[in-house]
Amino acid sequence: MHTPVQIQTDFPLKTLNTFGIDVTARAYLAVHSVRELQAVYHDRLLAGMPRLILGGGSNLLFMRDFPGLVLHMCMKDKSASFDEDHILVTAAAGENWHEFVLWTLDNGWGGLENLAFIPGTVGAAPIQNIGAYGAEVKDFILSLRVFDFCTGKVHHFTNDDCQFAYRDSFFRQHGNGRHVIIDVTFRLARAWKPNLSFGEVADSLASEGKTTPSPGEIAQAIIAIRERKLPDPALSGNAGSFFKNPTVPEPFFRELKAMHPGVPGFRQPDGSFRVAAGWLIDQCGWRGKTAGNVGVHAHQALVLINTGEASPDEVVAVAKAIRRDVLDRFGMELDTEPVFV
Repeated sequence: MHTPVQIQTDFPLKTLNTFGIDVTARAYLAVHSVRELQAVYHDRLLAGMPRLILGGGSNLLFMRDFPGLVLHMCMKDKSASFDEDHILVTAAAGENWHEFVLWTLDNGWGGLENLAFIPGTVGAAPIQNIGAYGAEVKDFILSLRVFDFCTGKVHHFTNDDCQFAYRDSFFRQHGNGRHVIIDVTFRLARAWKPNLSFGEVADSLASEGKTTPSPGEIAQAIIAIRERKLPDPALSGNAGSFFKNPTVPEPFFRELKAMHPGVPGFRQPDGSFRVAAGWLIDQCGWRGKTAGNVGVHAHQALVLINTGEASPDEVVAVAKAIRRDVLDRFGMELDTEPVFV
């Protein structure tokens, strides 16, 4: 006998996506347990529907009403174990990411502080390999558990199994829609070392005289920077960074730097350079500009905002215009970061 599930139909999703797009789902389920996922798997009608796994709704753009089943991951749980060199912290998929980071810091466990104040949930973090201020979540993930909708079973994934890349993973590619992340285990080093590789963070701390900052002090500096730069989704609907920073070969970057001395670029381990997309967009005159119900944030050109009742088509039109201008001026293609649904 399988767990009964409380399916809701024609369910409004406007408050469940941070862009504030007014769409509905044909069917909706708030998932609190693996048993509910198993019940969906065993229900022929539900299992046959198009399926969307929803976390905090902060990295997607709804293009239309969703014609299938939305599984809203609401599982909550946190625990920790210890060995000689590490703290192993496991969190359920529905845990709020920022609150989880603060919880680790409150317990004295450093490591995730550079990833503070990123919207979304723990379960969504590995999918796009969230990153900020010189850190990526892949550097801390030991393993995770997933529910497989092809087998109806729970499987373990190692860090290598996740095939992490820049803002990408196995789950955004081959595993999309098949695997539902249940929980994630993070490995945090007892011998913590600060990551001050991002100049703005180091400068902010230095200006306060904090030459040997604690994990909590680094987190507070990053929170302050993000609050200055990024809009509150509750006030201005947005999906965070709408574009990825493009990566280019070193010769291309050298030519670009010669023509535009101010362009910020960050050398990657393979010798290529990651270019700041926000700077490129800003140079094209888009920062602070609006078109209909869509604007480009005045303090961070990477962020598109919903200034009213923006339609998906309006958002896409502005994004296309920005990509065209950047390509024309700098010869670089900008890839979008949110998932289009």
